[in-house]
Order: sequence, then C-alpha cells, then structure tokens
Amino acid sequence: MILPQGSVAHRQEPLILGIETSCDETGIGIVRGSTLLANVITSSMDEHARYGGVVPEVAARAHLEALEPALRAALAEAGVTLAELDAIAVTSGPGLSGALMVGVGAAKALAVALDKPIYAVNHLVGHVGADVLRTDGTSIELPTIALLVSGGHTSLLLVRDLVSDVELLGETIDDAAGEAFDKVARLLGLPYPGGPHIDRVAEGGDPKAIRFPRGLSQSKDMAKHRYDFSFSGLKTAVARWVEAKRDAGEDVPMADVAASFREAVADILLTKALAACAAYGIPRLLLGGGVVANARIRELAAERCAAAGVELRIPPLELCTDNGAMIAALGAQLVQAGFPPSTLDFSADSTLPVTTIQA
Repeated sequence: MILPQGSVAHRQEPLILGIETSCDETGIGIVRGSTLLANVITSSMDEHARYGGVVPEVAARAHLEALEPALRAALAEAGVTLAELDAIAVTSGPGLSGALMVGVGAAKALAVALDKPIYAVNHLVGHVGADVLRTDGTSIELPTIALLVSGGHTSLLLVRDLVSDVELLGETIDDAAGEAFDKVARLLGLPYPGGPHIDRVAEGGDPKAIRFPRGLSQSKDMAKHRYDFSFSGLKTAVARWVEAKRDAGEDVPMADVAASFREAVADILLTKALAACAAYGIPRLLLGGGVVANARIRELAAERCAAAGVELRIPPLELCTDNGAMIAALGAQLVQAGFPPSTLDFSADSTLPVTTIQA
C-alpha cells in the first residue's frame, strides 16, 4: 500500500529509516518503535587524519560515496525493504553545511520516490533519543539533564520532553571538548583523532601531577556562564606548560600531561552537569556524544553521580557517536507522539538551535 504524504501506517511501532551526515560519519539506522534493527556507520576519519581535523569538502564527498552502500547494508541487516518503511528521518542540523546537504538531499529523494513522510530532526536531540534504544529493560525518565560531548559540540541541556521541550542551559563558547583533545594530542605528537590516543597515554600518568585550569569556573563567571564551557584556555595552558619544559631542555612527561589534561576536562564537564542537576532538582544525568567513549569521563561520572545520588545513564557506546539509529529513534518518537511530518521545504541548517527539535 502506498501511503499519502503525512500518514503513518503503524503509529505505535513505526518502522523508521534514519539518515545522519552531520560531520564525518555516514550513519544509516533502522528502528521499529524503540527496537534497533540496523545501525550502519561508515567513517571518513582516515581521510581527515592526514589534515589533523575534519575537512568539510572531504566529508561531503565521502558521504556521497558511502550513502548508497550504507543504505543497502542497513536494509539487509534489518531484513526490510524500502517499501515497508513508515517514514524517513534525517538530521537537518546542526553540523557541517555541505555534509548535512548530502543527507537531506538523499532523504528528500527517498521520501518523494517512495511517497513516505519525512521528519527533519535535530542532531543534538538525537543523541538524547539514542537512550530509548537501550536493551537493558529500562527507559529514559524525564525530565533529565543531558550532557552532550563530541568533536563539534559541548552542550548542557534540560530535557523536559524529548519531542517537545528541550532547553539549552549552556554550551562551549570556543573549542568543543573533542576539539581540545585533538589539539592537545597534536601538541604532544599523537595522531588524530586525539581522544583515544590521549586516553591510552593517560593511563600511565598522574591526573594530579599538573593543575591545569578549569574554564569558566570562577565566581565571576557564574552570572553569565554558569553552565557554559571553555576549553581554549585549557589548551593554551597545556601548550605553555609543554613549551616551558622543552625550552628548559627537560623531557615532557607525556603520561602526566595527558592524564592531567583529561582530568581537567572531565572535572569541569561533570562539575557543571551535576550543578545543573542540583539547581533544577533533577536526579538524573544522561551522557551522549563521541567523547563519552573517554574512559576517565565515564569513570568520574559514575563516581560523582553516585556521591550526589544522581542516576547516570549512558547509551551503548556505539550509539554515543554520530549514527543514524539515534535519528531514526527520535523520528519514531515524533511519530508515536502524533507529530505531523516535516514539509519538503526544510533545508540543511548548520546552526539549528537545540530548541528546534523538528524542522
């Protein structure tokens, strides 16, 4: 049966295809309601490594090449056909403009060709939506504070309702945490992406060896930047410390520098997130984004949350990085809540505010 645009056959357990192309990972996910059927991710990270960071034009071209094979792989993994889909969900922002355009264009083409409803959704809220795909029998309880930490975003959210009420409490005013990891790794001569390599080197170091600054944590910052983050000063402090050692002809204690830097990032992230939990009286914290793969951030989050009596929720790590499954999951939530689909005149929006859950 061919459905008219705007209708969904199975509203309670909709079969949704999700497309994610906001940065350097081409993600195609398929969910049925809150059940994950397929999650295919193709990364162009190796192509960007030679440049020490993501090159937007390279990312867009890689999405063009990867999208069709990833789509075919996801359909095969889920054991469904395009005709069986109830709707298509796609990241419309925020992200890299050229990369977003590839996913948006593909989603619109599929929606028109298949005569299926389309849901244009927010990438950041998608990270929160990934939690509905957990297989441990628990479900996300709202409201919750959500801390999203990735290469391009560091955001603190108050999520009252996943599909209708998300408030931005704070975000980075300069470098995102993931960018800081990449820049410090380059400073230490470690490969891109920096997070996993700093994690590895830091395991042999003393996190208290060097007291690096915690940005925007002074009393003077509380009025304007209570829940905002800044990692540019931390990156500079690490650079100056390392330069001083090298200028003095001394060996740089790589493990101690990596561990102390990692500790500073984890400390300020969790301090601000738990401060928000306390201020809003919400005993729940959800972590999302690729930087959550960092071992110390997860470890410190568990310690601090347990001490504060706050429930900690972390989606499966494969759903923390950018992926199409989280976009499909958010699309399914919108369908189940009875939200109408997006019209075809939406566009890729690199600065889409987190308060705009559906474009």
